[in-house]
Amino acid sequence: MADKSKKNVFQKIAQVFKEVRQELKKSVWPTKEKLRNTSAVVLAVIVFFAVFLSVISMGGRWILDKANFYDEVQPSETSAEITAAPEAIEIEPEETEAEQTEAEQTEAAEESAESEA
Repeated sequence: MADKSKKNVFQKIAQVFKEVRQELKKSVWPTKEKLRNTSAVVLAVIVFFAVFLSVISMGGRWILDKANFYDEVQPSETSAEITAAPEAIEIEPEETEAEQTEAEQTEAAEESAESEA
């Protein structure tokens, strides 16, 4: 126990690699033939499911096409108004009170001049 606490970092790392190597020697590795057979089974399953899912996808697409699911819908008048982009609205700056009274006086003077004529 006391020896482990006195080991430096490099000795600890070396010890870990030694233990990993010992454990790998205890492992049972497959033969080349078994590895080839299991790899073939995995690839066959992958190909089978790729084809299976593609057929399901194409079948679903065919059904939705027959049901006219992808046809474009003509918008009604109310939805056309909502989705239509609003035209540009010019916003004029607000007039001050002095400008408003001045404009009112000018309009009043113009109206009186027209009424006199």
